[in-house]
Amino acid sequence: MTTSASSPAIQAPFGDPPRTAALRQRLEAFMAEHVEPNEGQVEAESAAQSWHSAAGWNTPPTVQRLKALAREQGLWNLFLPHSARAPEGLSNYEYAPLCEIMGRNTWASEIFNCSAPDTGNMETLDRYGSELQKDRWLEPLLAGEIRSAFLMTEPEVASSDATNIRCRIERDGDHYVINGRKWWSSGAGRRQCRLLIVMGKTDPDAPRHQQQSMVLVPADTPGVKMLRPLKVFGYDHAPVGHMEVLLENVRVPVDHLLLGEGRGFEIAQGRLGPGRIHHCMRSIGAAERAFALMCRRLATRDAFGKALAEQGVWHERIAQARCMIEQARLLTLKAAWMMDTVGNKAAQAEIAMIKIVAPSMACQVLDWAIQAHGGAGVSEDFPLAYTYADQRTLRFADGPDEVHRQALARLELARLGLRRKPAGPPVTRGC
Repeated sequence: MTTSASSPAIQAPFGDPPRTAALRQRLEAFMAEHVEPNEGQVEAESAAQSWHSAAGWNTPPTVQRLKALAREQGLWNLFLPHSARAPEGLSNYEYAPLCEIMGRNTWASEIFNCSAPDTGNMETLDRYGSELQKDRWLEPLLAGEIRSAFLMTEPEVASSDATNIRCRIERDGDHYVINGRKWWSSGAGRRQCRLLIVMGKTDPDAPRHQQQSMVLVPADTPGVKMLRPLKVFGYDHAPVGHMEVLLENVRVPVDHLLLGEGRGFEIAQGRLGPGRIHHCMRSIGAAERAFALMCRRLATRDAFGKALAEQGVWHERIAQARCMIEQARLLTLKAAWMMDTVGNKAAQAEIAMIKIVAPSMACQVLDWAIQAHGGAGVSEDFPLAYTYADQRTLRFADGPDEVHRQALARLELARLGLRRKPAGPPVTRGC
């Protein structure tokens, strides 16, 4: 079912930047003409695929057709700022309203080559890769010719603390040998996936944040085994595919290492910052669409002698939802502006705040929208249940709420000069 969430609220609050204004109009038109009418077709093409009957999932033909059309219209690679290889890329603040529009639909961002995990991987290659690595991997990713996956999370450890990872990357002459098990490796289940960016430990004895490294692994390297796709609230997320992956004695040349040994944690921090804000932008778009669906449903359903939209409890929820969406949007735009003007490190508090606020806000608005639809809300006749599953996942993807709250609290205490020095070793008194 299609429902446009277009409204003045989607615009940047103080006026769109010049590049954004024209692109937003074109993007809105593209969504209305090509994306919304094809939602049912893409869902059918995705559902018709089976992981067990082929070597991975394929991009739905309709999505592939729309990608070519979007590229022809110049709606392509809008996410990547300051890249010589993608001059069409926008700043974070310029991109924010556009990413929100894409977020109304769970697969729309792929059409514009602006979907995770490829966006984060392309930013990683652009910022940290060698020129040879960029030639081999970044260029075909920017062209939409291949897809990629990011392998960081592991089933055997609490991966919210990335220093816990156990996957080993060991030097053996002119090669690195990789052994480990990863999961929630989004994108690895696609047939078009050609590159895995793997995070593992090269030196377990180094200082805590210098033990990890990242290495580029061609997806067809011997020893890479896709064990299974992982469902999310019962949805298999075809054709993206969140995979469990086994790496057994996987050998890659040493020039496949990113940046240098011990730089993995540094790369991860640089990669996840922009990715987090992109997720939050899309969360706002998802909330806007849910809000529009909710209001339309309430206005067209009667109970106890009057429209649901006239019931007091729904007045309260409509008003609260609008306030929550606007608050999240303003905070996200502020974070995007700070990332552009003072850098990701200086904006780390704002990035933490939006990652806490936006997915939780979207979950609440979606929950109210589901409630307004009754049984229809949990069915597949509306996009609400699937979108709720997607947004609920974001409360721990790219760092759980608890980690971001802890980081934000520490930053605030330090800003106020209230951080205590670490206590010394415990003193044991003799008896």
